[in-house]
Amino acid sequence: MNRDEHGSRHGWIGASVAVLFALGVAACEDKKASETAPPPAPPPSVTVVKATRIEVTPSITFTGRIEAIDKVELRARVEGFIDKRLFQEGASVKPGELMFVMEKDLYQATVDQTQAELAGAQAQLKLADIETDRTAQLVAKKVKAQQELDIAIAKQSEARANVDKAQAELEKAKLNLGFTDIFTPLAGRVGRAVFSVGDYVNPSSGTLTTVVSQDPIRVAFPVTSRELLDVRRRATEAGTDPRNVKVGARLADGSVYPHDGSIDFLGVEVDPTTDSLTVRAQLPNPDGYLVDGQLVTAIVKADKPEKVLVVPYEAMQIDQIGRYVLTLDAENKVRIQRIETGATYSNNIVVTQGLKEGDRVITIGVQKVRPDMVVDPIEASLEASPS
Repeated sequence: MNRDEHGSRHGWIGASVAVLFALGVAACEDKKASETAPPPAPPPSVTVVKATRIEVTPSITFTGRIEAIDKVELRARVEGFIDKRLFQEGASVKPGELMFVMEKDLYQATVDQTQAELAGAQAQLKLADIETDRTAQLVAKKVKAQQELDIAIAKQSEARANVDKAQAELEKAKLNLGFTDIFTPLAGRVGRAVFSVGDYVNPSSGTLTTVVSQDPIRVAFPVTSRELLDVRRRATEAGTDPRNVKVGARLADGSVYPHDGSIDFLGVEVDPTTDSLTVRAQLPNPDGYLVDGQLVTAIVKADKPEKVLVVPYEAMQIDQIGRYVLTLDAENKVRIQRIETGATYSNNIVVTQGLKEGDRVITIGVQKVRPDMVVDPIEASLEASPS
């Protein structure tokens, strides 16, 4: 073998070794890369809740004010000094209960005087009757002239008129004496006494105290023409009477008043400044929780519950097109579903269109998913509170 052949063979062997070395290095690098590459990310976890039908009582709220059915301001009908005050401020009173007593001496004396005047007038009338009868007999016998009988009859009429006048004065005096006792004409709670014992009062003095009826009581609230038309339309669609509703109240601390009532008055005129009319309902008030003038939230409720489809409120999203939720199909892929909604009940919102019972909607994890993405659902239960 000559030198050229030997050198050529040596070069071929070296090249082969270099190629094999390179292939080995590449294989090692591929193996190392495959060992250090992170595994594919798992599907994101989201919380889903099934659209569920629950039984609720549809309601609508208004700002209302409590009104007493009856309220009376006690006033003096005669003048004089207050002798007694017979009630405790803020206490409950019954119809006909004596509240104030005014000094009676002057009015009792007037009664006694008019009684005496009446007795004198009656005596004069009796004498006039006798005189008239005697004169009539003498005229019949032609002992006296007809003129004397006419005079006797006139005196008799005058005496009778004096009796009538004295009788009227006596009745007036007795009335004034009776007015010194001031009674409450209704049951309820009595307010603050404006005057004290010993104060001088008369008919122009104003209110002595106020008595307000307690049970039952009313709540009045304004309803716009649009709201009224909407209620009537929904009642027509449901085939119910729009007047068959219950009215409750929510108090200032957020608690719901335990007794419901019913509407007893619907205004006949719309206020042109607010386009609303007044609705009034009567409520039981056995414990006196509701007070005249109190501000409450009036709750108008349907008389019968109904079933509605709801989803948690946090599942609802809003964009420029409208409201939607993210749902999952059978393969756990995310889908956008447009919906129409109704009233809210606790943390749930009524879905009127777009979903059916059992559809799964995403409530937690909305921000980390997009349409057509496969997710890992964690199912939660619906907090179905109709309140």
